[in-house]
Amino acid sequence: MENLKVLIIDDEPGMRVGVSRALRNFTVEIKELEMPVGFYVEDLGSAEEGLEAIRQSTPDILLLDCKLPGMSGLDLLEKLGDYSDKMLTVMITAYSSIETAVLATKRGAYDFLPKPFTPNELKRTVKKAATRLMLTRQARKLAEEKRQVRFEFVRILGHELKAPLNAVEGYLNILEEQSLGAIDPAYETVIKRSQVRIIHMRKLIADLLDMTRIESGHKRRQIRENVDVLAVARESAELVETEAESRGITVTVHEEQPVLMNADPDELLIVFNNFVSNAVKYNRDGGKVDVRAVREGEVVTIAVSDTGIGMGEEEVARLFGEFVRIKNSKTHKILGSGLGLSIVKKVAGLYGGETEIKSKPDVGSTFIVKLKSQPAPPEKSSTN
Repeated sequence: MENLKVLIIDDEPGMRVGVSRALRNFTVEIKELEMPVGFYVEDLGSAEEGLEAIRQSTPDILLLDCKLPGMSGLDLLEKLGDYSDKMLTVMITAYSSIETAVLATKRGAYDFLPKPFTPNELKRTVKKAATRLMLTRQARKLAEEKRQVRFEFVRILGHELKAPLNAVEGYLNILEEQSLGAIDPAYETVIKRSQVRIIHMRKLIADLLDMTRIESGHKRRQIRENVDVLAVARESAELVETEAESRGITVTVHEEQPVLMNADPDELLIVFNNFVSNAVKYNRDGGKVDVRAVREGEVVTIAVSDTGIGMGEEEVARLFGEFVRIKNSKTHKILGSGLGLSIVKKVAGLYGGETEIKSKPDVGSTFIVKLKSQPAPPEKSSTN
């Protein structure tokens, strides 16, 4: 049987004792999971004590009095931040208004229990919260298992494809070098196109592995202090220098002042590489790419602008999805996996960040990602 921790924060001792007695031997049968759930109760008399207790050991269900001496229940909800996502909060109130309900809901409250209430009313509310909590956790568990299966599939697939790809590339090199004898010059174009496709296939496999490593938690993260974001930007710009110069495209990293943050440099490089390579790939010959990074408070904003083909609003809305590529007369000859920007979005998620695109057809695009400069420390996970 699963036992859920219920924390009641109320300044009335009698209320705390009554809740503890009502839930002492109370069990709930969650039919969808065929699982009985029991409860154990802890109680506190103030929001200040509750805040510290929740930070030390987050309960499953919080029964929170709205009106408390000192810090109110609503104030406590505001201070909980991410802890609110780990539990369900039921507000206990002797008075209520639409404004209070809206505010409490915005701050993370799940339900309300008006005073005075009977033991049965309490049990119905707790049962509802427990059912919601357990079903949500089960859904998350299934989603996590799905991500792990997906990672293992891609990892094995990538490994198994290496041998045939290497063999095909080897045979193409033999043909290109004409090691077995001269061939018709007409085959040279076919061979080069095939070699390009091999490179594209390897990039697709690498992108798939990057994406599934991040979402499954298998990516080893090395968070370092005071990483120079602009240094990473310069490294990325150097990687596209040859292609950019061949098309007369100018890539400029604007360095107005140092931009430092705690980050995994490889993750920042993933962001810049995808943004900058796309800005060159989808640009016009003789165009420009401008790379900027600024820090405002605890947020670092990275923006890469180009003077390329641009996109319409409908195309922009789809672009950060997996395997999404904008296909039209201007892009049909440009190779890509359709995963790069999806990977950027997942990296941004590791930093509590967000992504944005501003674009106009035939004018250009600006790709933006905002990252928290102090990301949460990486969780321990297996690596591959």
